[in-house]
Amino acid sequence: MLQVAGLQAGYGQSQVLFDVALSLREGEVATLLGRNGMGKTTTVKAIMGLTPPDAGDLSFRGQPIAGLPPEAIARQGIGLVPEGRQVFPTLSVRENLVATAANRAGLSRPWTLERIYALFPRLKERAGQSARTLSGGEQQMLAIGRALMTNPHLLILDEATEGLAPVIRAEIWATLALLKRQGQSILVIDKNLAALGRLADRHHVLQKGRTVWAGSGAELSRHAEHVRGLIGL
Repeated sequence: MLQVAGLQAGYGQSQVLFDVALSLREGEVATLLGRNGMGKTTTVKAIMGLTPPDAGDLSFRGQPIAGLPPEAIARQGIGLVPEGRQVFPTLSVRENLVATAANRAGLSRPWTLERIYALFPRLKERAGQSARTLSGGEQQMLAIGRALMTNPHLLILDEATEGLAPVIRAEIWATLALLKRQGQSILVIDKNLAALGRLADRHHVLQKGRTVWAGSGAELSRHAEHVRGLIGL
């Protein structure tokens, strides 16, 4: 579904990515791991067209996407839950959810308000509240719901549980496991190696803008200590 090879990108004269490679098949959950500042968010921004790549190959569902504007990439079917959530603070919960809603693929059972409210009952309780009044965990639920309302082929989460209370983290991991069982393809960035090890099929580790390790869930189990050393855990 997603193939990245030889990716290079940066900001102005500052190069951040030197040789990033990752892959994800349909229905899989894949991870992007690494210490802070290693290029994980820049990789996501390059995939989404927010930071145009300087070199390398990017393809999604067999079609090249490098150089496309962000809105065109989103229309291809990639939904992003960005770092820091970035919900629309002055809009209500309901307005956030419907603002970018679409079913471009014509799915027979698309994500709707009712399905999102069933997934996150707290959002239904707070449907009329402005997003700025929500807790951090509720804003993360809203950001996930907003991305799902675009009915994406691929869901990307940048720092899925960072800064959240343990009970909310557990709820987010349970939600991602449910989405995986439903066939949703997911690329997730997070630091919780134990949770990611249970959830993901494929893992990629970045160091200084390069992919330095990649492997399956079984390979991660065999090389867990090595990977922890690479990501600083």
